[in-house]
Amino acid sequence: WRRCSMNTRAVYRPSIVQTCSLEGHAYQIDPYVGCEHRCAYCYALNHAETDWAREILIDRDIVAQLGRELAGLEPQSFYVGWNTDPYQPLEQTQRQTRRVLELLASQGHSVCILTKSRLVVRDADLLVRMPGSSAGVSLAFQDEQVRRLFEANAPSNEQRVDALKTLKQAGIRTYALICPVMPFITDVKRLAGRVASCADTIWVYALSMEAQDDRNWRGVQATLDRHLPQMTERYRQIAFAADHPYWSDLRRELEGFQAESGLDLRIKL
Repeated sequence: WRRCSMNTRAVYRPSIVQTCSLEGHAYQIDPYVGCEHRCAYCYALNHAETDWAREILIDRDIVAQLGRELAGLEPQSFYVGWNTDPYQPLEQTQRQTRRVLELLASQGHSVCILTKSRLVVRDADLLVRMPGSSAGVSLAFQDEQVRRLFEANAPSNEQRVDALKTLKQAGIRTYALICPVMPFITDVKRLAGRVASCADTIWVYALSMEAQDDRNWRGVQATLDRHLPQMTERYRQIAFAADHPYWSDLRRELEGFQAESGLDLRIKL
């Protein structure tokens, strides 16, 4: 995982706190606008306001503005990591996420964090002070060479699993997100086995695309065309059809695996 020079630009956002559609979370917070990882399949690319390869946006004074937005809100859990990785490389120096967590902790809130980075363990001291908080990592590829084709700028699986182990040892609730399941590539059972000892819950989500002119589909298609051209057309059929037999067959297989393994496997296919 190589740290590259990245430009930042301070901006004012009308609202840092956004509504959240995930069960158990009314609100989400993205400490950055943009993500240096730029994974080919990322849905957030479709709404990118800038070229994430060149510039990431930060808030002019995230603590002051967030403090105003939190005023009057009852203690609750905020989801952190919906449209950006809160622990992308910039966080090492910008510390936007750290500031957000400090403020939330001071007001009695908790968080559910999603990242691909081991940097999250730096903030274990804050997470243990926030009752009910959890942190998780996403995984989609068991093979590192294949992983780098789709998410070359993201940390390795080894670093992500190591982060889960460290967080769990610290007494923090952990989870793994096997997402997106890439047809004929992602071995869900193998990945689940890899995190079974350090993830309290394992969620499984399918690769899902909205439109063929979206940036994330173009990114996946370009990667397939270049490295796995025999798969491109099958992907086109599967990724745009939630009722495709591929998903129903995999769901049945994983339900059997869940019963046999006893893992807390949440299958969302």
